[in-house]
Amino acid sequence: MTKNAGGFDRVLRIVLGVALIAWAALFDGPVWAWIGILPLATGALGFCALYTLLGINTCPVKK
Repeated sequence: MTKNAGGFDRVLRIVLGVALIAWAALFDGPVWAWIGILPLATGALGFCALYTLLGINTCPVKK
């Protein structure tokens, strides 16, 4: 798994994931809000399988 999610992308995913999980757990949000686990995991790992399928890479290349 090569990293394909860059800095801003990763931060945005982590924030969105935490917000959705908090909504589901703390504020009696809908069950579907637990999907926040996915953006949290992809942000933490820096890898998105969908990006691989679509050929997208927001991770800067070090030369």
